[in-house]
Amino acid sequence: MTHRAGMVLLGLATALGLWGGPSLLSGVAAAAPLPAAYTAAPFAPFAEPAAPVAGPAAPRVEPGAPRVEPAAPTPPVPPGGQVTVNVNNGPNGKPSTAITLLIALTVLSIAPSVLLLCTSFTKVYVVLSIVRNALGLQTVPPNQVIAGLALFLSMFIMTPVFSQVNEQGVQPYLKGTKTQAQAFDDGVKPMREFMLKHTRKDEIALLNRVADKPRPKNRDDVSLPVLIPAFVLSELRAAFIIGFVIFLPFIVVDMVVSASLMSLGMMMLPPVMVSLPFKLLLFVMSNGWTLVVTALVASYR
Repeated sequence: MTHRAGMVLLGLATALGLWGGPSLLSGVAAAAPLPAAYTAAPFAPFAEPAAPVAGPAAPRVEPGAPRVEPAAPTPPVPPGGQVTVNVNNGPNGKPSTAITLLIALTVLSIAPSVLLLCTSFTKVYVVLSIVRNALGLQTVPPNQVIAGLALFLSMFIMTPVFSQVNEQGVQPYLKGTKTQAQAFDDGVKPMREFMLKHTRKDEIALLNRVADKPRPKNRDDVSLPVLIPAFVLSELRAAFIIGFVIFLPFIVVDMVVSASLMSLGMMMLPPVMVSLPFKLLLFVMSNGWTLVVTALVASYR
């Protein structure tokens, strides 16, 4: 058996030598050399894993030592200094520039409300709008023109009142002779007198009754929250009365034109188109704008 195996190995070696076996074996050995570790110790056991790196050792607590409580969080420290706002007059008794500017901005912000509710603007604007509607003109003159005319007529009517407000309240405060409260009370008095003069007692009694307030003993006891809406209601009532008087002649013109067209059999012709030129002619010939403006201004004298 051993002899036969030796013969087989000899024949196999001879065949490899004839076919180029030595060079093939040497190339395979050179192309894939085994690692030294496997050649040195092919059956060496696996290496042990590396030990972890030790951190800083925890402090050792002796038995029986007192327990230390953690410190409480520190509250936030408020910023130093205090912010104060002083609205009093300066050392010389006059208000500072900042206070003057603040008061001016405040007055400008409430000026539209004061103009609409505490002056003659409402009455003048309503009367001029009624005149335009009585003439049959819907957009002529435009709203901007009517509002501008009402504004300047109101300024003309209210000029004496504004002068008293300036003399009694604004100028003394700017000169430092009055405090803010005194200047306000003295400056409001001319406006109160103007509104009380043109406010009916019925409106004041109505608003006092609605507000569940006692009846004022005299004119000075009427508060501004009651006086202002009472004044507006009185102004609207007076404006509607003036508007009714203005409407009457133009209604007569419309009725005459309508009756004339019916008698002529021109029922398809709009009466408004025919009566408009006659109403304009009547208004211009009677000097209507002068009469209206004169009546409005005279109602406040």
